[in-house]
Amino acid sequence: MPEASRIAAALPASGIREITELALAHPGALRLEIGEPCFPTPPHIVEAAAKAARDGHTRYTAGQGIVPLREAISAKLDRVNGLDVAPERVIVTHGAMSGLLTSFAAVLEPGDEVLLPDPGWPNWEMMVRLLGAVPRRYALRAAAGFVPDLAVVAAEISPRTRALVVNSPSNPTGAVYPTEVLEGFVELARRHDLWLVSDECYDEMCFDAPHVSPAQFDSDGRVISVFSCSKTYAMTGWRVGYVAAPPALAATLAKLQQPVLANVCAVSQMAALAALTGPQQCVITMRDHYRARRDEAIALLAARSIAGYRPQGAFYLMLDVGRESSRFARELLEECSVAVAPGAAFGDAARRHVRVALCVDADDLASGLSALLDRL
Repeated sequence: MPEASRIAAALPASGIREITELALAHPGALRLEIGEPCFPTPPHIVEAAAKAARDGHTRYTAGQGIVPLREAISAKLDRVNGLDVAPERVIVTHGAMSGLLTSFAAVLEPGDEVLLPDPGWPNWEMMVRLLGAVPRRYALRAAAGFVPDLAVVAAEISPRTRALVVNSPSNPTGAVYPTEVLEGFVELARRHDLWLVSDECYDEMCFDAPHVSPAQFDSDGRVISVFSCSKTYAMTGWRVGYVAAPPALAATLAKLQQPVLANVCAVSQMAALAALTGPQQCVITMRDHYRARRDEAIALLAARSIAGYRPQGAFYLMLDVGRESSRFARELLEECSVAVAPGAAFGDAARRHVRVALCVDADDLASGLSALLDRL
């Protein structure tokens, strides 16, 4: 019998999904392992989708996305991110996931190297490997609040490096990078003639510091900015993301929709249109909720005299548990029915950490985090 492709067979599975599958076998487990907003999708978005379905918006659409949605995204990028991106350079994608995959596919050749943050979201590495490229890591230090040191990043660049990935606010650390660091990433990419892939899925989930898009500093069209409706509007299951493409890549990214997904679900696109053009108080309400959970988690650590950094965005906390994280996470689930994501899922730099998702209600966070701290 023929075998699976060597690349596909060797692809590492997500360590987050591994603990999630185990948690599903524990009814009633406190789910602090996955970045799933605890809010339902806002009613005006759901109603817009229902109306769209009733009105017949159930067919194929343009592969790049419906024009009204791309226009709404263009307006949002200007309003929120300070970016001047014409609708022609906006590509609507099946969540940020397919936006990232097609962005990598647009710029990578087999054997090219991509520099990824460590700790960082594991799916980037999976995508890079699937395309036959080579992931390499630049380390983020907890002592520095998981903010990159540009000298460390520069030291990892080799003649085979083709792209850098930057992620602010960060999954898994919650770090929000200062303006000078993001400007420095763009300059580094320019100096070494690299693409810069900026994952900005948590752009509207900043607590203490403003979000800054690296593309603000891009003068020659090398920054690919990827966004999502999933976290901002509690729309994880609707699967709508979008890419703000550099002028030279827009047509290529639009073409890559064809073999990957044809087009994003028409009803979901209408829901995203309502999200972007409708009332935005829901975004503020959710952000305030996550900020409150962040503050409660920091207070719990302080009450136990446990030093920790203060994440400034997204809805995650990385916690040093002082031992190998995969085993710790499995034991915490088996013995306390609390699920957290092992830091080992995010790279070598966080093997003694776990990621705690703060996008839950106050009681679940207090109970789950207290059970975790009791084991330290």
